[in-house]
Amino acid sequence: MSGDARHSRRRRPPRMYMVASDYKVQDQLEGTIRLQRGQLCVEQEGGGGHRGGRGEHLWVKVLDVGSVVKLERQILTEVPSDLAGLIEPVSDLDTRVKLLSRPHFLQKLASLPLGSEVRVIWSRSQSELAEAELRYRGPLNRGSSAVYFGVQLKGWAAGRGKSNGNYKGHQLFVCPEACALFLPVSELSLPRSSRSSGEQERQPANQKNILSRAAESSPALSIGQRVCFSQEEALQRGSVQFCGPLNTHTPTALYVGVLLDNPVGSWDGHYKNTKLCSIPSPEFGALLPLSKVTAESRSERPPLAVINPKPLPKLPLLPQTNKPALQPLSPTQRDPQQASGLSDRPLIEASMLLSAKQALQPPSKIALRPPPLATPKPALIPPPVPPNKPQAMPTTPPSDQLHSSNGFHNLPSPPITEQRAELNSWLEVGSMVEVNDPPLFGVIRWIGQISGIPEPVAGIELDQELSAATDGSYLGERHFRCPANKGLFVKFRNCRRDSRFPAPEPSINQVDRCNSIAFANWSSKRVDEHTPPVSGSDARLTYEGFKKGIQGHLNSCYLDATLFSMFSCSSSFDWLLFWPTGAQLSPHCKSAQDLLRCEIVNPLRRFGYVCASKTMALRKLLKAETADSGFTNEEKDPEEFLNQLFLLLRVEPLLKIRSVSQQAQECFLYQLFPPSASACPSPGSAVPLSPLASPSAGLQRVSSVQALLESSFIHAGLKFTEAPSCLPLLMPRFGKEFKMFDAILPSLTLDITDLLDETLRQCSICQSVAQWECLQCYDDVDITPGQMKQYCNTCNTQVHTHKRRQTHTPSAVCGPQGSWEGPVLGVRQIMHLFAVTCIETSHYVSFVKHGPEHTDWLFFDSMADREGGENGFNVPQVSWCPELSELFSLSVDEVSRLDALRAPVRRLLCDSYMCLYHCPQLTLYK
Repeated sequence: MSGDARHSRRRRPPRMYMVASDYKVQDQLEGTIRLQRGQLCVEQEGGGGHRGGRGEHLWVKVLDVGSVVKLERQILTEVPSDLAGLIEPVSDLDTRVKLLSRPHFLQKLASLPLGSEVRVIWSRSQSELAEAELRYRGPLNRGSSAVYFGVQLKGWAAGRGKSNGNYKGHQLFVCPEACALFLPVSELSLPRSSRSSGEQERQPANQKNILSRAAESSPALSIGQRVCFSQEEALQRGSVQFCGPLNTHTPTALYVGVLLDNPVGSWDGHYKNTKLCSIPSPEFGALLPLSKVTAESRSERPPLAVINPKPLPKLPLLPQTNKPALQPLSPTQRDPQQASGLSDRPLIEASMLLSAKQALQPPSKIALRPPPLATPKPALIPPPVPPNKPQAMPTTPPSDQLHSSNGFHNLPSPPITEQRAELNSWLEVGSMVEVNDPPLFGVIRWIGQISGIPEPVAGIELDQELSAATDGSYLGERHFRCPANKGLFVKFRNCRRDSRFPAPEPSINQVDRCNSIAFANWSSKRVDEHTPPVSGSDARLTYEGFKKGIQGHLNSCYLDATLFSMFSCSSSFDWLLFWPTGAQLSPHCKSAQDLLRCEIVNPLRRFGYVCASKTMALRKLLKAETADSGFTNEEKDPEEFLNQLFLLLRVEPLLKIRSVSQQAQECFLYQLFPPSASACPSPGSAVPLSPLASPSAGLQRVSSVQALLESSFIHAGLKFTEAPSCLPLLMPRFGKEFKMFDAILPSLTLDITDLLDETLRQCSICQSVAQWECLQCYDDVDITPGQMKQYCNTCNTQVHTHKRRQTHTPSAVCGPQGSWEGPVLGVRQIMHLFAVTCIETSHYVSFVKHGPEHTDWLFFDSMADREGGENGFNVPQVSWCPELSELFSLSVDEVSRLDALRAPVRRLLCDSYMCLYHCPQLTLYK
């Protein structure tokens, strides 16, 4: 196969399959995995099928359980690529199977035009279907392939939705508040008029009767429609905010909730503690039977011209010339087939807008000149047009250029001046606006400068026709395209946001928002008394569950995961909380220590939860101390945080390390390096981790923390000058995408005896006092490569007598002064693992050991879930991970042969970023 063919195969999107029948899979770590009929699987890249003794197999990832397994192809049913996204968000397995057997129904919904009428299940507790309009179809999150349907509820169900078309801070479409729902395909159906003759929808008979009776009783009113009614011998007007039954027991009695133009009402939008719609004030709300409300006709509306206009007019229209090409055609001049329909359509006459037209004209003392341009071109002033001399009609573009799939083409807007930002910076092309009072509604299609107008002008496509409007042209020059009698040009400063829809959520400074007031419902208490860490079963009772741990906010996961690892179940870093602080130190030092001890660590250990406002206060202190504003809102790494925290608290470094030729140096943590070029590929040749290693691809590159630490010290010629009480180790990585190893096994215990300077060390052969160590012997494949090699005088001579080792250059071991006879029976210096911080796609989480048992492991994620949109709150979660015990019982060689890993195990092995070790005995002296 050629290279191009192989490259195109790699770029093929992965296939999706459905499990055709219940099936059991045996896994080395998880044991028996039960797959159910209807679960979805995605083919894994690089894990294609191969033929074995029992037929063809595929490596797939089961989306419902998150496991990567090898399955026989015969139990899988391939899902067509055009239907995979529709099936994925359906949670019920039986429903998935039934939907896949109806591909024509799915394809019809997938191709249904936006704006089409549909029926939806608006509430899981209610069985009746609601009328709705399809407004959006696609994924809800970036990078997701699951297709959801965004609908706007209509009729009696309006106001019973969940949003205004906003999903987690993203405005997918715009509709009135509490009228939008995002549903999977299983909760949609087509109305009778849209179904095929042979297809019958599953709908109870009583629902059909209710809907038909409601439709026959009176015509439905849509949300936002203008209506009027009589009250105390006066005609009141307003717009519809709710239309439907007040309860499900009497669905035929329809009521209308109206937002009044004048404060003469007494309804707040609620009925029996149930919110039907949003009313800003009870004085502007009214709830009436549908029989007492009538739709407002155009003739009943007040004229557009005001009797006593204010100094600033409300609708300044640009003047129109007498050119025949721009005048709207009369019904008799139009197509005869359209004349009858147009004659019945009421139009707003231009004479009604006389005062508004005159208001746009500049004062007579000022010449009509365009604003100065960057290029030295002369100003373009339209020449005066004789009133009775028509000009030539502008060339009409071909019909294929006028019309497209969505109606009309729009020309790009020219650059505009900075004056636009000073007026309405929130308005742009595509914004829904209104002008005049009573308002005319429309959408901005163009913003720019027009010759003779000294300020920016907006071209608006109106919702309704206007006799004085055009088709997007002004003075013979086309600025955008729209249907005839719908293009209106007004000064940009006179555009207002469309009042029919709620105001967009203002942009809020998330750093300032993270305070005790905004986070009142998520706050945590201050604890002044010293609180020791909890362990064992008490740790699970304290930490396990949602809203547990440290709440994340604004890229704080690096800080949350590090603090939880350091303090939740271990006291090894408690010396930071009580380090002496004097007046001569930084003014932020004492505040940071008090904040860390009383607002973060003690509340975390006592209540199991810390609010994000507390960690934001610590981040602000770090920002003030370092002048780095990124600590409050940007992504950081744990080592950046730890280094700056230790410097802020003015504490002594944790580690003292000496090289062969230099004095001892101090540092807070240590970066591990890969052992050698032969043991690990170079950074340039490293490849991203594949989800599994097939037999043909060879074994995975796996190492342990013990081997990496020894190799890093030996090849760099380093020694600890004193045994550390805590040892933070950074794993070897190459950027965010590439890693030195496919997996790193965290060693539960770390033996650093042979890495200490000036200590008695054992000979690797006879256990006598070692006096020599050899770097070349460490990598020698004939004598257990990858292990420390240190010898007494006798063994050193014997080992290096071999002809292959005569070129080795052993170095003398620096030990304590004095003589020592016989074997060395000293105690080994052992450190214990108590936390691991991991990173995946720039998000940090942590695993913490909370007791002596092998199953005592907790998993913490500060942003496991979220409530609300852009201005919402993250929900932290701590969960128990007993499955890690099986991992630590495996050797490095056994880990390299694993085919499939569960999510927590895989995350610990493949995404480890920092391992924390401590020596509980030495911690007491700190």
